[in-house]
Amino acid sequence: MALTQRLEFRQSQSLVMTPQLMQAIKLLQLSNLDLTTFVEEELERNPLLERANDEPAGGEAPTEAAQFSDSDDSGGSNGDETGTGEAFEPGQEEWLSRDLGTRAEIEQTLDTGLDNVFSEEPAEAAARNAQDAAPTVYTEWGGGASGDEDYNLEAFVAAETTLADHLAEQLAVAFSAPAQRMIGQYLIDLVDEAGYLPPDLGEAAERLGASQRDVEDVLAVLQKFDPPGVCARNLSECLAIQLRELDRYDPAMQALVEHLDLLAKRDIAGLRKVCGVDDEDIADMIGEIRRLDPKPGMKFGSSRLQTMVPDVYVRPGPDGGWHVELNSDTLPRVLVNQTYYSELSKKIGKDGDKSYFTDALQNATWLVRALDQRARTILKVATEIVRQQDGFFTRGVAHLRPLNLKAVADAIQMHESTVSRVTANKYMATNRGTFELKYFFTASIASADGGEAHSAEAVRHHIKQLIDAEEPSAILSDDTIVERLRASGIDIARRTVAKYREAMRIPSSVQRRRDKQSALGNVLSTALSDRSRNTEPA
Repeated sequence: MALTQRLEFRQSQSLVMTPQLMQAIKLLQLSNLDLTTFVEEELERNPLLERANDEPAGGEAPTEAAQFSDSDDSGGSNGDETGTGEAFEPGQEEWLSRDLGTRAEIEQTLDTGLDNVFSEEPAEAAARNAQDAAPTVYTEWGGGASGDEDYNLEAFVAAETTLADHLAEQLAVAFSAPAQRMIGQYLIDLVDEAGYLPPDLGEAAERLGASQRDVEDVLAVLQKFDPPGVCARNLSECLAIQLRELDRYDPAMQALVEHLDLLAKRDIAGLRKVCGVDDEDIADMIGEIRRLDPKPGMKFGSSRLQTMVPDVYVRPGPDGGWHVELNSDTLPRVLVNQTYYSELSKKIGKDGDKSYFTDALQNATWLVRALDQRARTILKVATEIVRQQDGFFTRGVAHLRPLNLKAVADAIQMHESTVSRVTANKYMATNRGTFELKYFFTASIASADGGEAHSAEAVRHHIKQLIDAEEPSAILSDDTIVERLRASGIDIARRTVAKYREAMRIPSSVQRRRDKQSALGNVLSTALSDRSRNTEPA
């Protein structure tokens, strides 16, 4: 075969990740608070973008996507009424007329790089795209040539360190043996926000396949971690750890810590007797106790509280169905001031100024359409979730069905990554409370009789009902719960029951038996004392 030179032409299609397209996809995963902040920044940056009034003048309705009902969503019309296609580059107008969510093959191609793209700030991502695409200069919101105005110092603020992260960093230094690290990490996962471990760690050794001695040895090291008093199993142990750190845990102080019930009753005479000290010393000891921190974990890690505003409302419909609509208060109302652009385009003579305002018009139009597309996509996903979980809205959490992203994506002809972005940080107000959209996506538990699978959330609810209804004289062990669930048609393993129980902060059967017997004893003693007072002669 002879080697010859020849000229070939190949025609292919490719999707370029322009800053506008990146913006449209990024808007899907923003919460309503983040979206409001983003739009406010765009209003300050773009002179052709303005906040819409409650009643738009001139017959324009650029914010018609602010409210939808279940009947409005007829299949993905984008509602392109703006009519500014001449401001776009060749091929972009065709892309705008399509539903971003119905292009599964395009979404799948984009998804390989979007996670990396959106992990950066928009300025960084657009700058990298600008370098790859040679001399193209994007506008300010794209970040390619925006200068220092888009430099946001808040983007470089470190995330708040949680208690678990703080303990995990010390764990990596304290132990070198993998087995000890595994035990330590398991115990750290059990620490609550106040810094305490469950009183009974017997099940920890059993689940880890380690001896009780190994768990106690690792626990002794964890209790020396910062902050002092962390990983204690009760208040007395927490105070004792802090007193040892201060070298003040002498026999008298030990007796005081072991008799905190007397301190709670203000029985100073009893404290003097058990501690063997005089009034002055007992006053100093009580002062030292009060200077300690009873909840050392509270200085770390609780997340910031933010006002939760639902994105979607679900109300019973007159026909027995459900009416789904967007919360218009969370949807920014913006429009493009084309009159201002028309007046400026007649007066501006410099090519650079014309190019700036042309780009500003293009960016403003893209933002309006992206907001409209975001609203329609959220409504479409929420409507399908309500349809799939009709049993939950009608009869409660016990009838929550197993649901995954693929089922919703296939039903509305979108890609799973789009559904995942839409359900992130979005909330739905229903007749049974307000839930995050991701709450309705639960794993499935197989049916014992071969019937329909059960939702993991429904199984957790069933476990809680069984434990709440147990008698003090007949506490249910995890094995007994497994037997009762299988009798109800739920095939579940014991370790899964234990995992769900711990996730709901329900103690073990041993601890529940102690708590209920103690509570019963208090009730009986109170009743007997009341009875004795009533039978005393007047």
